[in-house]
Amino acid sequence: MLACVALLGACSSLPTHTPGSAPGAATGKGGYYLDDGPGDSPPAHLDQIPDAVPRHEPLNRHANKPYTAFGKVYVPDVSNKPYKARGLASWYGRRYHHQKTSTGEIYDMYGMTGAHTTLPLPCYVRVTNLSNGRSVVIRLNDRGPFRHDRLIDLSYTAAWKLGLVGHGSAEVEVERVFPP
Repeated sequence: MLACVALLGACSSLPTHTPGSAPGAATGKGGYYLDDGPGDSPPAHLDQIPDAVPRHEPLNRHANKPYTAFGKVYVPDVSNKPYKARGLASWYGRRYHHQKTSTGEIYDMYGMTGAHTTLPLPCYVRVTNLSNGRSVVIRLNDRGPFRHDRLIDLSYTAAWKLGLVGHGSAEVEVERVFPP
């Protein structure tokens, strides 16, 4: 639950545009919401970081219990049924890098992970950017986003591969992916 509360700010982050700079570009302090940008030295070849590979994993016993965030009750769906939805994706970066996720794992902004309010943790989803057709598979290991207009939060690398880092958010389709 502490991880959920800690990520409340992260999961609502939206990079801002500083006049005279490229949209979403970090321009020193304040280029991103709450100074949460891509980090000082991202890996050289983000495009070579592989997508998550779905595998059978036990559900996290702590991260799949009902919880409350900002006065709203969330009940994780652990039924193992298919899921497909469209909505707004955002991303979170260095402000939460190396912090604990809802599953107790350490958040790696350069991994292929994400956060969802009710899908079981961990599980895998394919996220497709509807404006450019790019698609990635990520492993959900965190809770959020807790803004009413957001469907999913992505790691920096997942957002970068989908082409939404500069805009801060994009309309996506999220579909649960199961191991073979």
